Amino acid sequence: MLTEKVSQLLNDQITKEFYSAYLYLGFSNFYVEQGLNGFANWYQVQAQEEWDHAMLFLQYLRNNDAKVTLKAIGKPSAALKDNKDPLNAALAHEQYVTSSIHAIYEAAVEEKDYRTMQFLDWFVKEQGEEEANATDLIKKMELFGSDAKGLYMLDQELGARTYTAPSLTL
Repeated sequence: MLTEKVSQLLNDQITKEFYSAYLYLGFSNFYVEQGLNGFANWYQVQAQEEWDHAMLFLQYLRNNDAKVTLKAIGKPSAALKDNKDPLNAALAHEQYVTSSIHAIYEAAVEEKDYRTMQFLDWFVKEQGEEEANATDLIKKMELFGSDAKGLYMLDQELGARTYTAPSLTL
């Protein structure tokens, strides 16, 4: 049985994951406006991934007979002027999400909630990948973004990304 503290943190994470999806949809829209449809695709896929993360947390709460409390999702406020702005904002956001998941993990450790720790193990690994992807995109933009041909090739690469739903058993 989940403790009140762990349950509350998991509920909060649902909101954060939905916010992430909303944030990345905004980034996708920004790139559409810039004519960078590959970047737009990359963030559209990222938004789908974040949505599924929220649903995994929601289902975990349900599977453990815990109350799910859906909260308001705030409007993203990232100021996007340059093609690199969404990339930097995404890295900062992923670092924030990582710290949030670590806080839930720490609470689960304190409560000796081994089931939740096991559930969160996948998210800890996933966040490492998310931060690495965000850092990689920034590096690529720094290398190729100022060259039109390089930017075109990078946009084509990002346009090839497809979505695969996570295969996490709850």
